[in-house]
Amino acid sequence: MQKFALVLDLVNDPALIAEYEKYHREVWPEIIQSIRDSGIRHMDIYRFDSRLFMVMETEDDFSFEKKAEMDNLNPKVQEWEELMWKYQQALPGSPPGAKWLPAKLVFHM
Repeated sequence: MQKFALVLDLVNDPALIAEYEKYHREVWPEIIQSIRDSGIRHMDIYRFDSRLFMVMETEDDFSFEKKAEMDNLNPKVQEWEELMWKYQQALPGSPPGAKWLPAKLVFHM
């Protein structure tokens, strides 16, 4: 099992943040299935103000490259991702088009 932490910002607008959270209470079944099919076993997203923090536990053979390939071939995932950009914004210094960025582990007990 691997564990990853990722960060992303939301557009700092209370109405948009409420919509984003509503979508995540009712995630499309195709999105859940694509997450599982990629080897992600557990995923939690936390929010503080407009900052999101995701924790994922994955199978040992999970890779972000493989997941990106799968996502690019899935029209429903592409539709979801396009919709989510309405609410999300890249972190300062992010590469163009980048969304969730990996957080560096600085302490583990």
